[in-house]
Amino acid sequence: MSYEQLLEKVRYEGAYPTRERAEQVVRLVLAGLGRQLTGEERVDLAARLPFEAARVLTAQVPDTQPLTGWAFVKDLAARSGTSQAAARWDTGTVFAAVANLAGPDLVTRIVHELPSGFALLFGRAELTPAA
Repeated sequence: MSYEQLLEKVRYEGAYPTRERAEQVVRLVLAGLGRQLTGEERVDLAARLPFEAARVLTAQVPDTQPLTGWAFVKDLAARSGTSQAAARWDTGTVFAAVANLAGPDLVTRIVHELPSGFALLFGRAELTPAA
């Protein structure tokens, strides 16, 4: 998938009015993910993204304190000046496109590396082990 195709998918799925708005959302969410994701999962995801998207992801220095899924959404809302509901929508839309490119196995690895709450952002159930 080319970067333009990624933007068009996000624009369509997220019901954004313009390609420019879709690109703002993609850049915001991928930069946020780049601040959270480390290790092999980061490298493998970057390899599956279009070059421009991979560059946004990998240009970020990972945070020393990883955020939960909800804190991630709140952080994106604060950075973009939007509501938390809008940031949640943006995140889900971009993560759906990213998951499509990454494939289910890599998404599973990513969700296991990140703190709680990210599975839901990727459209998956948040499962906890039985006691």
